[in-house]
Amino acid sequence: MTYCVGILVNDGLVLASDSRTHAGVDNFATFCKMTVFEKPGERAIVLLSSGNLAGTQAIISILQQPSQAIGVHSDLTIWNARSMFDVAALTGNAVRALERRDKAYVEHDTISFNASFIIGGQIKGERPRLFRTFAEGNFIESGDSTLFFQTGEAKYGKPIIDRVIEATTDPSDVVKCVLVSFDSTMKSNLSVGMPIDLVYIARDEYRIGARHRFSEDDVYFETIRRAWGDGVRRVFQELPPAPMLAHTTRSADEGTSSHMAASGYERR
Repeated sequence: MTYCVGILVNDGLVLASDSRTHAGVDNFATFCKMTVFEKPGERAIVLLSSGNLAGTQAIISILQQPSQAIGVHSDLTIWNARSMFDVAALTGNAVRALERRDKAYVEHDTISFNASFIIGGQIKGERPRLFRTFAEGNFIESGDSTLFFQTGEAKYGKPIIDRVIEATTDPSDVVKCVLVSFDSTMKSNLSVGMPIDLVYIARDEYRIGARHRFSEDDVYFETIRRAWGDGVRRVFQELPPAPMLAHTTRSADEGTSSHMAASGYERR
């Protein structure tokens, strides 16, 4: 399993991925699931991969070659694509081409080819854009009502993003939200694990603005993790008690007090 997330706000893009892969409970490994294509001042593109590792790695290799490698007679690559839409289309074509090539060899096995990607970035001449491709090779683009995409084990990290992220959210807050999202996911699913790779692409800068790998001993991540856990517990304790249980709780407390008084004890 894996967890990847890409978020597009007014000021730019934040993309992050975990690095745990496994083929059974006794076969865990670490692989970077983030690929960066950067020509500073001209384009900055990031792909986050989810699914069969051999398949996703093959697709990344295909994307760096002329399109003849995927059966299209063109010199188009991810390096000279004119738009992020073209990059998403190239990725979808590569997924389909690889599936056609390898289908006969894996269809009778237990191996499933389910590569999917989050693609985010900006090419000079257009706005920052964010896409999500599927195992079938088709894709969708983010919009005003969909500011983020997730792949892999998405359900545990989604609630915090839903509550926090808006188009006007400051990138620093986006990063904090992403890290909390990862912490929540790793807390509930051991198949998602560190290190976490994260990048920020500022709007109209056409380069990677910041890149960081969060390891187990990362001081900032540990600070976020601890503060979030303590904060959740504190807020939970501050929530008003359930009114439908107020009578039951009061009666139980009164009964306990009477029993203690009859036994010669008193509360301290």
